[in-house]
Amino acid sequence: MSNSQDKNTFAVFGLLFGALCWGIIWYPYRLMNDAGVSGIASSFYTYCIAVLIAGVFCFRHWRGAFKLPLSVVWLCIVAGWTNLSYVLAVIDGEIMRVMLLFYLSPLWTLILAHFWLKEKTHFAGYVAIVISLFGAFVMLYDPNISPLPLPQNSAEWLALSAGIGFSLTNVITRKATYLSLRAKSFAVWFGVIGMALFMMPVSKILNLHEPLPSIDFFSGTQWLIMIAIALSLITATFLVQYGVTKVTATRASVLFLFELIVAAIASYYLANETMQINDWIGGSLIVFAGLLANYGYQQDAK
Repeated sequence: MSNSQDKNTFAVFGLLFGALCWGIIWYPYRLMNDAGVSGIASSFYTYCIAVLIAGVFCFRHWRGAFKLPLSVVWLCIVAGWTNLSYVLAVIDGEIMRVMLLFYLSPLWTLILAHFWLKEKTHFAGYVAIVISLFGAFVMLYDPNISPLPLPQNSAEWLALSAGIGFSLTNVITRKATYLSLRAKSFAVWFGVIGMALFMMPVSKILNLHEPLPSIDFFSGTQWLIMIAIALSLITATFLVQYGVTKVTATRASVLFLFELIVAAIASYYLANETMQINDWIGGSLIVFAGLLANYGYQQDAK
């Protein structure tokens, strides 16, 4: 096997590993929530651990951190909300509905790229927008709950906002060509930490979550769970970043769909959750629209 083939194989592995991590990471967060640690608190601790571990291996690059432009703050804020709201959504919501609402992100990316980055939208992109919206309508419309096809609870609203945030993060990242892979990764991790600190007093005022537990609150098992989450976040971040630089956008989008397969199997066996027929139909349309949107990106790149 040639060197280029080895790199391509490793890139595919990296994307699949990232999809596996994000398809199953909801479960340890739910275990922490069941133990009395809210999603905000567990996110704060796991991302702090991730920063500490990654910081040890990247200590030589800390000097350059103070030379970064202030625009990196926007990446921290948007990416911080994206990751935190995703965690809160998968803790309280039905996994597959949360995942599929999050996978509306190609729709928002198309719109943001068109109006912000001034990128030309291919015909396939417009079709993808229509199919995405119709898929969301099929999933969300329930006349017994609301005459409008809207998310049915706070977890689904969080999932929808996470998908929008993910798209905005991608657009900001594409504009931030001056940032290295390490800088972008640490911006995301620090963003989650900062957003968690911001949300703690807000949640306390609204009486939504318990306050931040002290370090001695956690058992040895809980520390191991949080360390495992942190290591998964670090590994998935770097492997996915490597993968998307070596694999075409269309192929990467197909590989990312492995996350939905993992989530479907895990939610069935670990949480006894099943999808309704409207979820299957709407979800299939959303996935198809995502593939079509990435086909549009590929056409524009030619």
